[in-house]
Amino acid sequence: MLVLNDQEVRHALPMDEAITAVKSAYRALSAGQAEVPLRLSLPVAPHQGVSLFMPAFVGGKDEALTVKVVAVFPRNPNRGLPTIYAAVLVLEPDTGRPLALLEGGTLTALRTGAASGAATDALARADSRVLAVFGAGTQGRTQAEAVCTVRPIERVWVYDISRERAEAFAAEMAGFGPIPNDVRVAETPQQAVREADVICTATVATQPVFNDADLKPGVHINGIGAYTPEMAEVPPETVARALVVVDSRTAALAEAGDLIQPIKAGIITPNHIYAELGEILLGRKAGRTNAGQVTLFKSVGVAVQDAMAAQTALRNAQAQGRGREISLFAEGAL
Repeated sequence: MLVLNDQEVRHALPMDEAITAVKSAYRALSAGQAEVPLRLSLPVAPHQGVSLFMPAFVGGKDEALTVKVVAVFPRNPNRGLPTIYAAVLVLEPDTGRPLALLEGGTLTALRTGAASGAATDALARADSRVLAVFGAGTQGRTQAEAVCTVRPIERVWVYDISRERAEAFAAEMAGFGPIPNDVRVAETPQQAVREADVICTATVATQPVFNDADLKPGVHINGIGAYTPEMAEVPPETVARALVVVDSRTAALAEAGDLIQPIKAGIITPNHIYAELGEILLGRKAGRTNAGQVTLFKSVGVAVQDAMAAQTALRNAQAQGRGREISLFAEGAL
């Protein structure tokens, strides 16, 4: 079995290939070629932690079988440890044989960024030039990288409740890969969004992070941070007037506070969800219909993304000679 650490995953999964993999994942999901149960949450109450289990099987031409385990322990920073640990186990689809174990935090950040890259490619205006990112953490970084991979972005605004984090983001990401040198720290949410053609929200907010009235006509929004019913990043007024596309209808209606809260308030109904992204990528539904339309991609993350991204990373790692082989089974054991 091949073991890949965070840096090896990073090198084995360039963003353009991650976007291609995630597009394939969404097509398979919407075509009914994937088995993706809702994530299982296991509370670890004595330590205020939770473990999440996310299996997925993708059928069709490019089969993939994976299980991701994520551990979220908010007390960890007090011990000098990360809040989140994750690992992805890749299995051989036709035998169940373990093939690889990948560091999951990096894979998750890349595939989550790639999801917004795929959605931006399908829904944002072709002439999009300005990006606004809310949340200056790891997810915000891969969001910026992915959007700049699919659109010729000339300026990036970043806003975070911690100005120090936002300044670190700007210093680190300016000129990184496809990201332009012009990365600016916004003083206010309004400054971040007022000229933005694409907005990515990657926060843990429970209230909208910008005002609907500040948006430009024709903006495309990727909402990826609110992944529980209690969380919200996008104003309900924006949700109500936007063309809403999701990664998975089932997952979004179970977990996406940005949609669940306006539904409970009677502002929208579940039928307000226009399409899954996979339906648009398959050509079963059209995307943007005019330049002034506001589009919203709401993602809570589905394990099919991990499956296809891990498959790509594993293939590239093997070709590049990356990782470390270990043996799980004694020779000759049944």
